[in-house]
Amino acid sequence: MTYSRREIALTGALAAAGLAGEAKAAPAGGAPLYGLISQVIAAPEQRDALARILVEATAELPGCLSFIVAADAGRDDALWITEAWTSKESHDASFSLPKVAAGLEKGRALITGVGARAETTPVGGLGLGRR
Repeated sequence: MTYSRREIALTGALAAAGLAGEAKAAPAGGAPLYGLISQVIAAPEQRDALARILVEATAELPGCLSFIVAADAGRDDALWITEAWTSKESHDASFSLPKVAAGLEKGRALITGVGARAETTPVGGLGLGRR
């Protein structure tokens, strides 16, 4: 599977903000949540720098319930990004936020590719908090 440069940049721009809170399967209206799990490949020796950029760029994301950036334990050039959102629309809208756009621009040069990517429908669990 191949990805466009835009998909790589957008996926790479996402970052972590550890959240605590009540586990719920859907927002008040009962609509399903939107989730995304992506592996991002960093340029050699740039994984930690990329992770910092991603975390800083996404500290505040309206509609984001959980956004975690994790180092791949088996690859020193890879990050896993796990996201849960109130909707796909809130996820998509996050790319227009100035801080996210700036993070995309800054992190783009440190990203060499995207590995596995899966859209999900979160159903609940610890850490699926509300902002």
